[in-house]
Amino acid sequence: MSKRDPYEVLGVDRKASAEDIKKAYRKQAIKHHPDKNPGDKAAEEKFKEAANAYEILSDSEKRAKYDRFGHNAPGGFGGGGYHGGGMNMDDIFSQFGDIFGEGFGGGGAFGGFGQRGGSRSVKGSNLRVRLKLTLEEIAHGAEKKIKVTKLVRGKGSEYGKCATCGGNGQVRRVQSTFLGQMQTVTTCPTCGGIGQTVSKRAPGSDEHGLVREEVVVPIKMPAGVEEGMQLNISGMGNDAPAGGIPGDLLVVIEEEAHPELRRDGANLHHEVFINVVDAALGAKVEVPLVGGKAKVTIEPGTQSNHVLRLKGKGLPSVNHRGHGDLFVHVAVWTPTDLSKEEKAALEKLRESPGFQPKPTAKDKGFFERVKEMFGN
Repeated sequence: MSKRDPYEVLGVDRKASAEDIKKAYRKQAIKHHPDKNPGDKAAEEKFKEAANAYEILSDSEKRAKYDRFGHNAPGGFGGGGYHGGGMNMDDIFSQFGDIFGEGFGGGGAFGGFGQRGGSRSVKGSNLRVRLKLTLEEIAHGAEKKIKVTKLVRGKGSEYGKCATCGGNGQVRRVQSTFLGQMQTVTTCPTCGGIGQTVSKRAPGSDEHGLVREEVVVPIKMPAGVEEGMQLNISGMGNDAPAGGIPGDLLVVIEEEAHPELRRDGANLHHEVFINVVDAALGAKVEVPLVGGKAKVTIEPGTQSNHVLRLKGKGLPSVNHRGHGDLFVHVAVWTPTDLSKEEKAALEKLRESPGFQPKPTAKDKGFFERVKEMFGN
């Protein structure tokens, strides 16, 4: 089943503000809320679909990624939004409970809360790491293993019903006023609304029964990723207490500089230096590729700043739309340390007719060369 445009799901314009998106989601969520539509599977699916759409559009990075790549964004969107099988009900109430207002959910410590009928499930906080990739790894994709130190539930930590709130996550108080008795409902101060407390702590664990542990996370990087892109690995962040939902691992991409190639999106650039003789008579020169070499022909009479274009020899596009090109920038090297014999030989050629500049229409200026380089 094809996924619908999240803007269409929420009924908002692509230029909608964050507040407009929030209002639109709240309207859809309340309309299709399971508590208002008991047993209605169609309403439940619409409720999930609206949550998926809001997960993307409420996050500026995910929204920008969707606007650029659509549903096929590299690495998905993390969590449930148009990624894998979608969000389950616990995910939705955990992440977006505060959207519904009083009686529908709440927010708080760790990564967030979801609430149904009083007690809340807490979500662990996200972890962010930076991963350096070589140009070769970016070109072909790579499988990496990252060591992260995260909070995990300690072996031996046990949880039980909170004695203060009886597992409801809320405390009710009745106060007498001049208008009569007034009842207030507040979040339980003991368990923070979770409904459970640590009944037994594992050795070395914190007050939530969690310990720090180093784990190895395997990551499959798609080809064509760029500096600054972020991949979300759902459920690999910090654990949450009381059997809550783990946070996510956010992997930010960094690129290692290549000694000979410079990247510009999917295109690559390389500068090759040739001597005056090769420029005049022509030559074959070797240029680097990602993971290889290629020979290119320098035509006789090649001028400095000439650009050769090797189509398809750049990087793959991250959205699977082919490969970029390799642009070889030719620079004619002017010698600076000549022997007497070399100077004498050049002096004989200084006034030679063939060595006099004779630019023609074929010898393009700077702007024409730039246009040619990025044209078809």
